[in-house]
Amino acid sequence: MRASFWRAAAVPAVALLVAGCSAPGSPAPAPPPAGAAFDYQLGGAYPPPGGVEVVVRDRSAAPLEGGYSICYVNGFQTQPGEADEWPVDALLRREDAPVVDPQWPDEILLDVSTPERRAEIAAVVTPWIQECADAGFDAVEFDNLDTFARSGGALTVDDNVALAAELVAAAHRAGLAAAQKNAAEHAERFSHDAGFDFAITEECAAFQECDAYEAVYGPHVLDIEYTDALPRRFDEVCADPAVPQSVVLRDRGLVSPSDAGYFFESC
Repeated sequence: MRASFWRAAAVPAVALLVAGCSAPGSPAPAPPPAGAAFDYQLGGAYPPPGGVEVVVRDRSAAPLEGGYSICYVNGFQTQPGEADEWPVDALLRREDAPVVDPQWPDEILLDVSTPERRAEIAAVVTPWIQECADAGFDAVEFDNLDTFARSGGALTVDDNVALAAELVAAAHRAGLAAAQKNAAEHAERFSHDAGFDFAITEECAAFQECDAYEAVYGPHVLDIEYTDALPRRFDEVCADPAVPQSVVLRDRGLVSPSDAGYFFESC
């Protein structure tokens, strides 16, 4: 899930997805530096605080010059206001009504239940991935990896793993590392079967699930905690050996410094 929403870009015409991974002999895309300070800037791009080496920004934004930049892509459900721009068959429906995210009712789950529909979705998302690479991003984050958990049984983890594998392969072909977003209980499966390179987590300290990611991705885990749901003082979170080295505390809206409510602190 996301902490906020942002501009939805137009969906390009469906194109054929070219299967395969990185070219033989090419180096594997590198994950973010272990333990690097980072910022999660989905509510708007801005110059990061001092010491920040890694940023996550929406695919409509420019990457951070001189840093490691991760491109946010909503890969498993629609962005607000863009449902009409998707192929009708790509939207998950139940009793002829679209299935929406309970926490984000203006976002519709994508139907990843068949190879044909997964290919249709991947053909839309793959150009976005290439645009991230062309813009100069180093990696891509695919959000809403866990739509199977809120689909009312219409989707399975196998379905989502299958689409994730296609998207990760597309990222690797473009020279980008790929981040697993949330779904802690399936981290090993998503890493092994889909090929993710590192993880971005929301509130793994609050939900006591950081170890599930670190067991799979080692030090390459970036965690975002939120000020409205922090279970203890942030200095205690930072001192906890069970918490990743790269942790940021942000406001739930992920707003920019010029906006009321902005908050940023890192370990």
